[in-house]
Amino acid sequence: MPSKTLARPPIQVSETDADRLFLLIDRAPADRSGLREELERAQVRPLVPASVVAMNSTVEFLDDAHGATRTVQLVYPGEADIAANKVSVLSPVGAGLLGLKAGQSIQWPDRDGRLRALRVLKVSRG
Repeated sequence: MPSKTLARPPIQVSETDADRLFLLIDRAPADRSGLREELERAQVRPLVPASVVAMNSTVEFLDDAHGATRTVQLVYPGEADIAANKVSVLSPVGAGLLGLKAGQSIQWPDRDGRLRALRVLKVSRG
């Protein structure tokens, strides 16, 4: 779970995504990804620009932990399929990317609690 003392960039989430994700978290046994904390600090708007990572967005990002650029689609847990590059919003990477826009970076803990930088390079929807 992210530390409240970390400086994190501002994020935006659509009302629809926020409502659905809060319901998802309320039904989940535990939120180890930090998603609830991110949703609580997000600016919730009726709609967000296409340059902002939202549910079902395809995101190209730089993962400093591996020094590699990755492209994934942010999906709900039941749709996650790492072989198809579909990452759950309840995963650490998924929760860290939600609400960021192209050009933003965040220091985000991985499954082992080590901080890694995620930098959004490109966002697309469709």
